[in-house]
Amino acid sequence: MNPDILQGKWHVLRGRIRSRWGRLTNDDLDRLEGGLEQLAGLVQQRYGLLREQAEKEAEAFFQSCEDLVEIDSASETGEEQR
Repeated sequence: MNPDILQGKWHVLRGRIRSRWGRLTNDDLDRLEGGLEQLAGLVQQRYGLLREQAEKEAEAFFQSCEDLVEIDSASETGEEQR
């Protein structure tokens, strides 16, 4: 996911992040402000993962959130989601 889009969608992603990684607090998410690397570091810390594993999980999570971009693209062009 593009970092600019990530920043813009952060308020929506926060809920999904909390659902995925329940040990992260709202304060944690406030400090992250949409950073993929920072999220991976926090996941690593809270869940005791290796850095590489935390990065893979964070990247996979953001890949799974690509639907947010598709929804916005469709609404901007006037297309409907099927």
